[in-house]
Amino acid sequence: MTAAAKTLPDFLRPGLRVMSIGINPSLHAASAGFPFAFRRNRFWPALNQSQLISETMVPGVEATNRLLGCYGIGFTDVVKRATPGMRNLKAADYAAGALELEKKIEFARPAWLWFHGKTAIRGFKRYYDNSRDPVEWGEQDRLLCGVRCYVSPNPSPANASFSLQDIVTSYDDLASQIETASP
Repeated sequence: MTAAAKTLPDFLRPGLRVMSIGINPSLHAASAGFPFAFRRNRFWPALNQSQLISETMVPGVEATNRLLGCYGIGFTDVVKRATPGMRNLKAADYAAGALELEKKIEFARPAWLWFHGKTAIRGFKRYYDNSRDPVEWGEQDRLLCGVRCYVSPNPSPANASFSLQDIVTSYDDLASQIETASP
């Protein structure tokens, strides 16, 4: 991919229930046109086993659009530059990405921000409010941009510290938090 390489488009709309936020798109996801596109990524299997949705999704653009339209789950990233891995990101990527993400949150007005991994939320918070507060798994103590936040393990196959079942359990906890917080 060149300097003007394509990236993964956002799947966002106003009034989201949940804004799913990754670190940045992989080259594979940017090429495929939908998030978590690498076949070994555990997002789609975990989502399908979780209580976040009531049907089985086949990974793809159509499923991503269905999540957006029917479930109010949108997708974006802290940094939109597609790379082979997050190690290729620089501080300037996070600084610019945090400003853009804040605008996307204002546009989508989600009820929840769902960060995939502590690196994603830390990368945003560092440039959003210069915060270096500890980040725990699950619901966060503080709102970001006036929105409740949840952090689940990154489903990337590179994150072997967490099993598929760990990720499913986290997604189920998010579903429970959303349900409990709904009016």
